Amino acid sequence: MADCWNTDTGDAVYRSRDAVKNLRIKVRIERVTSSAALSQHLQHQVLSQQGRRDIELETLTSQVQTADNEEEAVVGWQEKLFSQYEMELFQNEAVCQTPLDRQYHSEINALKKSKGRHNCRIFTYTDHDRYTNCLPLNQLQQTDLLSTKKSSPTFLAERMASVRHRRQERRTMDSSIPKSRIINWEPTEEFVKSSHIVNNAMQTMHIMGDLGPPGRLGQKENECLLVTIKTDGSGTVIIKPDFNKGREPYRIVSEGEKREVWRLTLENVSAAMKPEDKEREESMYKDLYARHKEYLSSLVGQDFEMPAVGTLRYLMDGEIVSAKGFEYDNLHVHFVLDLPNNWSSSMPQFLSGVTQTCRTKSLGKENVAFFSYPFNFEIFYKSEKESEELIPQWPVLYFKVLSLDLWGRYRIEGYGYLLFPAIPGKHTMTCHTWRPLQMGTVSALRRFFIGGSAEIEDHSYVRIPGTFKGDRLSRLGFCSLTSGSVTFNLNCIQQARAFVDAAIQKKRRQKVIDQLGGFSQQGDVCNVLEAFQRAYKKLQEARETFPQKAINSTSQLELEFSA
Repeated sequence: MADCWNTDTGDAVYRSRDAVKNLRIKVRIERVTSSAALSQHLQHQVLSQQGRRDIELETLTSQVQTADNEEEAVVGWQEKLFSQYEMELFQNEAVCQTPLDRQYHSEINALKKSKGRHNCRIFTYTDHDRYTNCLPLNQLQQTDLLSTKKSSPTFLAERMASVRHRRQERRTMDSSIPKSRIINWEPTEEFVKSSHIVNNAMQTMHIMGDLGPPGRLGQKENECLLVTIKTDGSGTVIIKPDFNKGREPYRIVSEGEKREVWRLTLENVSAAMKPEDKEREESMYKDLYARHKEYLSSLVGQDFEMPAVGTLRYLMDGEIVSAKGFEYDNLHVHFVLDLPNNWSSSMPQFLSGVTQTCRTKSLGKENVAFFSYPFNFEIFYKSEKESEELIPQWPVLYFKVLSLDLWGRYRIEGYGYLLFPAIPGKHTMTCHTWRPLQMGTVSALRRFFIGGSAEIEDHSYVRIPGTFKGDRLSRLGFCSLTSGSVTFNLNCIQQARAFVDAAIQKKRRQKVIDQLGGFSQQGDVCNVLEAFQRAYKKLQEARETFPQKAINSTSQLELEFSA
């Protein structure tokens, strides 16, 4: 008796370009208990006792027939294999009522005359049989497959069992039915069952097994569902259970007092495609896909929206993912986009926003608020005249995190900023925040009991104030407290004619917009150029204080450095 069984009995979905009529499945069932196990045990005893002739092997094998214990059949798609019950039922012409019954009657008579019926226990129910279409699947005799417990149907399966299926043929609307009550506000259970329909376009086939004892085949209570095959017109094939593929066989426990155990093995024996046919099919599909691509290109057209000459188009699709490490709960984020010189937006009213209020969730030692708030910006950069600065300033997204409790008290939890990435693509950035701190016990008590705290009037003070004109920014005496952090997901797209114009790329870049093409490819070029500018200015200032001999040597050094 087998010790290991395959327990994966879920649906297996396959997609194939080949016609489903070429599907071939080898089904093998074998009894592993009762008389079969006794037969194998006695045979081992006979082989081990070769010197003793107490038991004759011929007598032993005659008691148990191999055909009753195992059977193997190759079944094609919608191939009809008659069971013993159908053989006895349809041989009487009086019980044939439909054209399909009369067809089965003639086929059974032909099988009896030619003695061409090879199956005994394995048979099929095709999509045209009354047992497949009329009876629900749970009314078919199903055995305990790979499990010692009966699986109870789910709530959805119970409700779907009462839903009637839509017929494929179309029906004309009856004008005599009144249409005044289109909506029924109090539907009854019978009305729901009669009104809810589902369009079932799947074709189904069942491979069954007769697990009755020898000599008592053909009884409906001994029928067992082995394999269910479903397919649609798009090349999708659903098989339950899946092919064994070298794994252990499936276990089937029959009903009744004996509860015999059977072994089920499934194998895909479909004929492989010839190499020349496969090559011809791949060529056909390649040609088909090429034509479909040309068709889609003709629908889209050749005109592609491009910005004006000398203009950079910057598209930002972002997401405020989460915030963590803040003092209070019920967080929300205010954000506003600051555009430097030469930057503009077609819709300036959408340059700010606020997220929903989100409660925090404890993850480890920190409280995290998951916003998943999306935002997007479309901005343009255009240099009207030659600028002295080689690299433009990039937009900055200023934001502040606030908390709001049930008493309507809000508190500033932190300020932060996000500098737009200069490199297009996907970026994940975590921005740390801080908040102003007022020294003393009174401010702490006011923040706890009343709410509110010190706020910044100018959001640009978080980074560099907009009114600042000097070289060094001093914040001596300004007290702040480190707060939590906010995580962003950014997807950046840059579009400009300079990126696609090969002639401009070969020329010497003098305008700022021409330099953006190379700048977007290098992350640290901004720092390098700014350092070069500072070093060049210092070199010019130093030349004025040097004597004439030193100036000549400095000029020579400058030429070598430029080269």
